[in-house]
Amino acid sequence: MMYGYIRGVVTKITPKNIIVENNGIGYLLIVSNPYNFQKNKEYLVYVYQYVREDTLDLYGFMSEEEKELFLKLISVNGIGPKSALSILASGTVSEIMTAIETRNDAYLRKFPGIGAKSSQQIILDLRGKLNFEENVSVSNSKLSDVEAALIALGYSKKEISKVLGKLDVSQDVGVLIKQALQKMM
Repeated sequence: MMYGYIRGVVTKITPKNIIVENNGIGYLLIVSNPYNFQKNKEYLVYVYQYVREDTLDLYGFMSEEEKELFLKLISVNGIGPKSALSILASGTVSEIMTAIETRNDAYLRKFPGIGAKSSQQIILDLRGKLNFEENVSVSNSKLSDVEAALIALGYSKKEISKVLGKLDVSQDVGVLIKQALQKMM
């Protein structure tokens, strides 16, 4: 049986999961950030049923984009649901997608359980394949602004591309330009 989503009231929150009650049934959902949910409040939670010979788990997500990114991550060799959830718990969908698209290996390695080999595998397997609605447009517009500023300062596209993937896209454009210039030195 596959589930798309469950609409219901959150009746319990623990550090690893939530229970969503729907029609008298309490579904235990493993989620990346349980405390993003509020008790006694109704939610539409997107779900994925993970089945292995000794495991039957339901994973819950606040958005379809988060669920899609989770599915992409667990398709990567060596990345299981726990690793994928730790990535989702520590970053936004757009930050994670930007890190993958810009080959930001250092960003991915900061997540629990993700080492150099895993981060390289994620980039290798998923780069160019992440194209759902909550795209990297905000981050891309920041990076393209940084790129334009660096071109105006006389740097080549080759020099710039080496630096863009190493920037923390959660910062403002001005800060990103300073970071880029420091990395170019």
